[in-house]
Amino acid sequence: MAFLDWVATDRVFTAVGREETTDCLGRRDFLICSRMMRTRVLLADDHGLIRQGLKALLEGQGFQVVGEASDGQEVLGKAEKTHPDVAILDIRMPVLNGVDAARELRKSSPNTKVIILTQHDENQYVTEALQAGAKGYVLKSQGAEDLVHAIREVCRGAVYLSPSISQTVVGAYLAKGTVSTDELSGRERQVLQLVGEGKSTKDIAVQLGISVKTAESHRARLMKKLDIHETASLVRYAIRRGLIQA
Repeated sequence: MAFLDWVATDRVFTAVGREETTDCLGRRDFLICSRMMRTRVLLADDHGLIRQGLKALLEGQGFQVVGEASDGQEVLGKAEKTHPDVAILDIRMPVLNGVDAARELRKSSPNTKVIILTQHDENQYVTEALQAGAKGYVLKSQGAEDLVHAIREVCRGAVYLSPSISQTVVGAYLAKGTVSTDELSGRERQVLQLVGEGKSTKDIAVQLGISVKTAESHRARLMKKLDIHETASLVRYAIRRGLIQA
């Protein structure tokens, strides 16, 4: 059953979560300890319906959904407050996309395992997600059990990719023959995405909580690094990078 199918149903799969060992004695104490040790999950997708479906699915499996976010910037704030074990991120999100959010989470919340949940199976997206620190990459075209299995595997310390992901991508990543990335800072990548979304420098400053002058500096530096000298070319670059849709 594909992702969009199980979002619209109440189908329940075998419960899985973080493997637990406990010294609890008796059924009542065991259940209390189990509840305390449930895997804590943060969900991020800019579609509310998908978040609702994910939350219903995961809570039905015994996971604890500790927060929801509609963009990558919100992910960082929610992660700082909730300290999730796992963050499930869509790639295409406004303000800050899922890959860049994963990159920032690796620094700000290193104990959080990131799973990318997306419709994109192109090599570029997979390798960039892995480079950014994602431990799981799940396609929305797969069954719901694929996501549940991914959570279980990353909590064990493994890397999980949907079975349909090209093995050549995996081989390239393991051999470090991955897609080259630019040297933009996290803030510069965020400014790039916002420019691609059509935001003015003033809008960017408000969105990021910085001064207009600082926003102008970030924009100037990223254009210099990319050797791009006009906004239209910058937007085209953002589209090629998959930060926005054409």
